[in-house]
Amino acid sequence: MIRKISIQGFKSISDETIELGRVNCLIGANGVGKSNVLEAIGILGAAASGRVDDESIVRRGVRAGLPRLYKSSFEAGRIRPHITLEATEASGACFRVSLLNPLDKPEPAWSFKTEMLSDGTSELVSRGERGDKTNLTATAGLSALKLVELPAAGAAAMLLQALQAYAIYCPNTPALRGAVPDPQMRPPVGLSGGGLAEGFQDLRKALGEEPLDDVLGLMDWVSDISATDAASSLLSPSVPRGMHVLKFTDRFMKKNRNTLTAFDASEGALYVLFAAVVCLSQSAPRLLAVDNLDQALNPRLIARLVERLSTWLASASMNRQLLFTAHNPAVLDGLDLTDDDVRLFAVERNSDGHTVVRRITPSAELRELNAEYPLSRLWLMGRLGAVPNV
Repeated sequence: MIRKISIQGFKSISDETIELGRVNCLIGANGVGKSNVLEAIGILGAAASGRVDDESIVRRGVRAGLPRLYKSSFEAGRIRPHITLEATEASGACFRVSLLNPLDKPEPAWSFKTEMLSDGTSELVSRGERGDKTNLTATAGLSALKLVELPAAGAAAMLLQALQAYAIYCPNTPALRGAVPDPQMRPPVGLSGGGLAEGFQDLRKALGEEPLDDVLGLMDWVSDISATDAASSLLSPSVPRGMHVLKFTDRFMKKNRNTLTAFDASEGALYVLFAAVVCLSQSAPRLLAVDNLDQALNPRLIARLVERLSTWLASASMNRQLLFTAHNPAVLDGLDLTDDDVRLFAVERNSDGHTVVRRITPSAELRELNAEYPLSRLWLMGRLGAVPNV
């Protein structure tokens, strides 16, 4: 797994190093930089693929913008000349880049000023600002080219592949229902949740019935879920649809009228299915992020869902990792902070406006408070920080 992410000079993040687990929850007030953390990894993923431009970053769920919007700019202190990003595996394998794009005359693609790829024992790629640049394209990453020469199961190759496949999902209800096309489709679902019926159908075929009982257990009104390509009898002809449509069986309704599609069913069920698909599917990225995981979910439901995330991720792959942002305090009640692979981060801005990321660990004081109050209540009480100053 990727254990460490370092970010310098990216948006509101001046200089932060974050040590990751399997499940990583970022909480904080609106506008403190939670999404910036996710997007910095997206930029690093584009660099690992060999090119950083609008097409490559949007493909990973990063918002496109002018270069001056990506580079840190604070009233206090100088502007860093480069954006520097680094990821380190548990094995010690490391990928680091420094990227530059002129603020006044931006280029279509960012330039690689420095680049380093290590397998933990030796440097495999080393590119500096000085030295021979003959036949060296500034906008082309060298590590992506080196990947074809590396052992597929080697630490450096595994690191690059995890970064290359990284995606930030931000599901919305119309895309989950299949009512609108997803602008960024990829397996197992699009970044907005499009193709959920197909993603669920593939997952069900791969896992069978029993592993999905845990998913169904989060929806007390559902007795079964399937995907069908024969939706004409279930939907009005005026309703847009994809090739497949989700079909829910309501256990409380009469059997001849107890079938609902994604257009009729609770949106909460769709968000639960989405989380299950991206966590459990073999085709999902090894490293992935979900912005606002808690949207549209009842507080108790989101707590129960978060409880299951670590198990779902590990059952798909021992190396799969998830980062997610949340605003609902109930999310915290699903986190087992005694498990070192489940990590909670408070994201705040300091007096200079810099984003600061602080891991909340189960100290003796926190455990004593938690014995009396749930984490959700402690957050609302201000005992964890990460609350707006309003």
